[in-house]
Amino acid sequence: MRGARLQSARRRVNPADGGRYRMEDERMRPEIWSRKEGGPRGLTRRTLLGAGAASGAALLTGGLGRFLEAASTAGVRTVDDGAPWVGATIPALQSMMASRLFGSRELTQGYLARIDKLNPLLNAVIETNPEAVAIAARLDNERRRGHVRGPLHGIPVIVKDNIATDDAMQTTAGSLALVNARVPGDAPLIRQLREAGAVILGKANLSEWANFRGFSYSGWSARGGFTRCPYVLGNDPYGSSSGSAVAVAADLCSVAVGTETDGSIMAPAHANSAFGLKPTVGRIPGSGIIPIASSQDTAGALSRTATDAAILLGALSDPAVDFTSVLARGALAGAKIGIDWKYFTDPFWGFPPVLPIMQRALDAMTHLGAELVEVETDPSWLLEPWEFTVLLYEFKVQIAEYLATLRHSEARTLADLIAFNNTHCWQEMKYFGQELFEWAEATSGDLTDPEYVLAREACIAKSRTEGIDAALASSDPPLDALVSPTWSWLYSFAAVAGYPSVSLPAGYQDDGSPVGFCFVGGAWQEGRLLGLAYDLEQELGAQRPPDYLGSVPPEPPDAGICEGRPKPHGGTGNVNWRNRHVL
Repeated sequence: MRGARLQSARRRVNPADGGRYRMEDERMRPEIWSRKEGGPRGLTRRTLLGAGAASGAALLTGGLGRFLEAASTAGVRTVDDGAPWVGATIPALQSMMASRLFGSRELTQGYLARIDKLNPLLNAVIETNPEAVAIAARLDNERRRGHVRGPLHGIPVIVKDNIATDDAMQTTAGSLALVNARVPGDAPLIRQLREAGAVILGKANLSEWANFRGFSYSGWSARGGFTRCPYVLGNDPYGSSSGSAVAVAADLCSVAVGTETDGSIMAPAHANSAFGLKPTVGRIPGSGIIPIASSQDTAGALSRTATDAAILLGALSDPAVDFTSVLARGALAGAKIGIDWKYFTDPFWGFPPVLPIMQRALDAMTHLGAELVEVETDPSWLLEPWEFTVLLYEFKVQIAEYLATLRHSEARTLADLIAFNNTHCWQEMKYFGQELFEWAEATSGDLTDPEYVLAREACIAKSRTEGIDAALASSDPPLDALVSPTWSWLYSFAAVAGYPSVSLPAGYQDDGSPVGFCFVGGAWQEGRLLGLAYDLEQELGAQRPPDYLGSVPPEPPDAGICEGRPKPHGGTGNVNWRNRHVL
């Protein structure tokens, strides 16, 4: 369907027509659904995401941020802009290191200096790796001896603070409860990165416990404070991989590793003009990642370009895959792309200010030879409790399994974490509570429980068989992908299904806020999505450095949860990312 116009999208969904898609207020409604006393009532993962985004609009500031409220951000974009590595892709960095313009040691020092300058404003990095420069120097020695491990050799990478690293850094999911606990070893994906020659530069801030503790502010953790969007400082950075997305957007690293259960790579990629890639669940080893639910959890790539995401995904995959081979102009020529217009409308988070940007992307695809084919999907099931039931049940079981592997930690169960937060209320729960922890604890913790089994079966049927698989198969030959604005309901289909999704920068709203464009595909189709996204990325050329517009807003109000409890002495417990110890 060439020349499709978004003006027609509003006519395709009538929320008043039988009420089938009457969702205007559903995302924020705390209605009752649980049959079990004390359980979550009216809450789905979609409700949670909406609640987090809404509350995040009023957030930010903590620790070093307060003195920055009145500080001018003029010129912050020019920090190190004269350095040849700023904004460079991984292939360009490799070319410069091969020509001896600089080495990994100098590159790593440059990123650390940039973190030192910008992180007090952005809070994207919880801590840096004290061994990073020494690791980079050893990799330089390998290069001088003629041994280059691959495209990541000597490239500094930041990883989210819920991924285990067996080094001097912490692995805490942003929580004080896991400070000083020791992991049994590197997560497999970290071992793979090290073997590929990457320099683990530091740990990224995140929404604490990957946004699965309570009704949180996106990008806030007790260890790291509030992450800030470098494009518009007062914007919600979205979570939970907010620090990973901000780190690449602000050029604090070359690429970053995030994780996603439902939207935690896609949403921050959209909000921070990053290229986000959430692969098929199982593509990247999940062991060593602090879990929510293994049926949906996966690590993924955040970068500035499709090329860098393809390189990072290839190294993270087990077995390793060369995804760069699919990156070529012409991928969209003859491609059949499914488009369900409801995701471009208000009830499904397709807000009007993004429509001109979406139109430009759709026009570019048709110009490049893609055929847009109308499809119908039914996202109403996302308002049902099925996904959230699955996450609550799996979290209780799997967080205990993870905690059991730790040394020097008193936390062994979800109940222990709940007790810790109650004891350390002022550090952990000044802004929001731990309702999700409590609701997960109230489940049976039995993954043979009929309530869990039925919920999981419903998720698979609705997201896969009746959802993405059916939509892709609705055309002959089958569709190559489905598309929508990134900030829409479509990425949840992929998340629940365990299928891949990609977000690329598509443009900016009038106020400077970034907008992402999303591709979703079938299982194990990361390569196809990367090829399509690369072709569109090259045509649009939309990604640009951040402008640091606006100012840091005041911190949110005290939630009143800790009234009457003794306040701590000697600070809040936030980790100082410069010297990597608890204050």
